[in-house]
Order: sequence, then structure tokens, then C-alpha cells
Amino acid sequence: MLRVASLIVAFVAACSAPNTSLAKDPVPEPPKHPYVEIDTTMGRILLELDGQAAPYTVDHFLTLVDSGYYNNTIFHRVIPDFMIQAGGHTPDLKRKEDDGYVINESGNGLSNLRGTIALARTAKPHTANAQFFINVVDNIRLNAGKGRWGYTVFGFVIEGMDVVDAIAAVRTGPQGTFDKDVPLIPIVIKSMSRYTFE
Repeated sequence: MLRVASLIVAFVAACSAPNTSLAKDPVPEPPKHPYVEIDTTMGRILLELDGQAAPYTVDHFLTLVDSGYYNNTIFHRVIPDFMIQAGGHTPDLKRKEDDGYVINESGNGLSNLRGTIALARTAKPHTANAQFFINVVDNIRLNAGKGRWGYTVFGFVIEGMDVVDAIAAVRTGPQGTFDKDVPLIPIVIKSMSRYTFE
């Protein structure tokens, strides 16, 4: 009886807090610290990803990078003193992202601090797909909290934070179906690819 009660308590605890137990597939094994280069019309940004803290997210992100998905997409949401967001729209503001998702890995020990990259999502926790954002300031309110899912951080800007800051400072306004926050001059991701230090 005691064993059954213990199992029930463990089950309730597991279901009530953010975790990755909803994953159906085995945990992937992406490189522990892969690098990704973002070549934009405003300059170069180099990322270091954390495949240990966010294996599902990093595996998903690298699959998109390797497929060329991000090439010729734009930064479509830019908010000073907050973040810059990209990965879901073409330069003519057509939505590119499909209806897939990657499991939420917030609460993995990585915080939404300045210079980190995280996956964007809707209000539902497991709806992140291709769109990502780079934090321009510390946005700890985006972290997982008690009984609350956060936004999954999965890497860091290690070069090109000046480019990130320059993007965050551009003039924005309504464009297409968006009522605000779209750069008036498109900021295009010309390419994204894995990077290896010589």
C-alpha cells in the first residue's frame, strides 16, 4: 500500500511541473556544443548551442539549419529592450513555418538572459517550431516558474552581439498582417549553417 501511495505521489509531481516527459521519441544526441553562423543583411552572428541542456530543441534546430529552411527568411519582430525574432516569414511576410512542434525544454537550467537564443511559441507550451528569438536584455520573466512553462533557451551569441543590438535599434512599424514591430527595411537571413573553427 505504501509503495502504491509513493508511486501516485511521484506521478502527480511529474505531471504538475514543466519537464520533457511528454517526449515520445528517444532523447536525441546532438553535438554537445555545435556552432551555427547566421549571415544577415546587417552582419554576422555566431551561436553556440547547448545540446546537453536542450537536446530535442538543438536537434530540431540543426535539422532546420541543415535543410536550408532559414535561408532567405527575415527578422519579422523587433522590439527594443526586449528581443529580435526570426525564422517564420519570407521577405514578403508570407508565413513559412509549418504546424510541427518541438517539446518544451524550459526549466533546463538556461535562463533568458541577454545574448541567449530561445524558441518562440504560442501561449501553449509545446507549440514551438522554427521561430526563434535572441534576447537583447535579461528577460527572466520568460523562464519556467512554479507550475509555469517558459521559453526554451538553447544557446548563446558568442560573436556578433553588436549586430543583434543594431537590428534591435532599427525603425519598425506595421507591415503586411502585422500591426507593429516589423522592420521597415527587411533584415534578411541570407544563410544559416553549421560553423567549425579552423
